[in-house]
Amino acid sequence: MQAFKRRIYSSFREMAADLVWPFKHREKMQQAMRSGLVSPQFRERLMMAVTAVNECRYCAFYHARESERVGLANDEIRTLLSGDLAYAPEEELPALLYAQHYAERNGRPDPITRQSLQTTYGIARAEAIETVLRLIRMGNLLGNSTDWVLYKLSFGQLGGN
Repeated sequence: MQAFKRRIYSSFREMAADLVWPFKHREKMQQAMRSGLVSPQFRERLMMAVTAVNECRYCAFYHARESERVGLANDEIRTLLSGDLAYAPEEELPALLYAQHYAERNGRPDPITRQSLQTTYGIARAEAIETVLRLIRMGNLLGNSTDWVLYKLSFGQLGGN
């Protein structure tokens, strides 16, 4: 049986904490999604950068379609989902690199790297960026955890990557 390699929730407690977070932080979510601090195009780039690391097939599909809707080119979408930031706007590159770091560290970024994000974008915009990253990480882990259950039910016959 091939091992399941994508990141999933390590415990029900971790998943429950993530599921409760949006209800406790509605204002942060509204700030991130509607304030203009993170444009829809920038938000989709951030979400795809995290999804490329976590490899959630559901989020990749959804955010590829959503990215098209907000005007990103297909070439850019493909490269972002492969983890390549070649098409990234210069102004967004530090945040996209941070998004990859955030995902690689499972939502626990290095404090110095986090401080650099705040210095580059300011506290309010950095907080909005981190809110977007937290939400997509949650979506990725929920999708991957669903696939893990399906993988276990199929006795390892589903693709485990």
